[in-house]
Amino acid sequence: MREKVRKLWKLCFNDSKEFVDMYFRLRYNNDVNVAIESGNEVIAALQMLPYPMTFCGNEVATAYISGACTHPDYRSRGVMRELLSQAFGRMYRNDIAFSTLIPAEPWLFDYYARTGYVTAFRYGKRTFTLPADGKDSFSPVPPTGIAWKFQTFTDYNEDIYCYLNRKMQERPCCLQHTEADFRVVLADLELSEGYIFTLSDELGIAALAVAYPDDTSSILHIGELLSDTPEAERLLFTYICQSMQTEILHIVMPLTKGQPAFDLGMIRIIQAKPVLQLYAATHPEEEMNIDLVDDQLSANNGYYYLNKGKCMYSHRRIPGAHERLTIGQLTAKVFSAEQAYMSLMLN
Repeated sequence: MREKVRKLWKLCFNDSKEFVDMYFRLRYNNDVNVAIESGNEVIAALQMLPYPMTFCGNEVATAYISGACTHPDYRSRGVMRELLSQAFGRMYRNDIAFSTLIPAEPWLFDYYARTGYVTAFRYGKRTFTLPADGKDSFSPVPPTGIAWKFQTFTDYNEDIYCYLNRKMQERPCCLQHTEADFRVVLADLELSEGYIFTLSDELGIAALAVAYPDDTSSILHIGELLSDTPEAERLLFTYICQSMQTEILHIVMPLTKGQPAFDLGMIRIIQAKPVLQLYAATHPEEEMNIDLVDDQLSANNGYYYLNKGKCMYSHRRIPGAHERLTIGQLTAKVFSAEQAYMSLMLN
C-alpha cells in the first residue's frame, strides 16, 4: 500500500524527492492511511496524523488530514467526499475529538466546509526591520544588563523541545507537538534550509523562533515564535537579522486585537458528545438545546442539552425549543468562544 500511495502522491503533488522520502519514512504508515482503490491502483488517499490538542483546559486527541489527493482521472466524481466519510468513521471509532487540516488552495476552504469543517485557526502577520543603528554592520547585539546567549540549532535538543512544549501548552486551544513529531519537524526544517534560533539567560531559554528562508528574496520568515517577554523577542529578532545578514523578518503569529487576520486552517468536530461536555463544563453560564445533524457521521445526530456546566444527550426530542445545527455550525459555535492556534510547523 505504501508504494501505491507514494505513486499517487508524486502524481498529484509537486514536492521534492527529498521531502517525499522524508514524509514516507517518518510520517506515513498504513495505520494512519485511508485509501480508495480501483483494481490494483490507489485512486484516492489521505493520512490522519495524530496530534494532541489543548481544548477547554483539557488535552484531547485530533487527527490532522495530510496528503489528501485524488487521481486526476477520478476527480469530480465524489471520490474524495467518500474518502473523507470513511476517515471520519475511523476517527470516531478511535475516540478522536476533532479533525484538522490546512487547505492547500483558497478554493478548498469552501470544499471542506461542505463536509463540516470550519475556519478556526486565524493568524496575524507583522514585519520586523533591523534598527538603523545595526543594519549595516551586523555587529553583535548590544548588552542589556543580562548575559544573553544566542544559539542556532538544526538538530534535536531536549531543552528546546521542553521550552516549545511548555509555551505551546500555555495557549488555551492549540495543536501540540509530541517529541517524536518534533523530530519530524526538524527533519523537514533541514530540507527547507531553516533553523531554530534561541535566546537564553541564566535561567534557560527565554525566546525561540523557527525560521525559514524565502527562495525569492533575502527576507526570512518566522513560522513559529515563542517568548517570555517583549524584550527577549526583540533581541532574538535582532540576533536573527544579524546572524543571517538580513534586514527584514516576516513573522506569522497568533492574532491580536485590531490586527489584520489571515485564515490558516480548519477544524471539524468528530465526537460531538465529549466535545460538548468539555465545552459545557468550561462555559457553565451557557444553556443550549441543540438538534444536531451530521450528514457524514450519523452517530452524532440527536439532541444535546447544555445546562449548568453539564451536557445531556438523547436520541429523542425533549419538549421545548431547539436550535437545529449542522456539525459545521456547531463547530463554528464552539470555536467562536475559543481562539484556536494551529502550529505552522505542521506538514
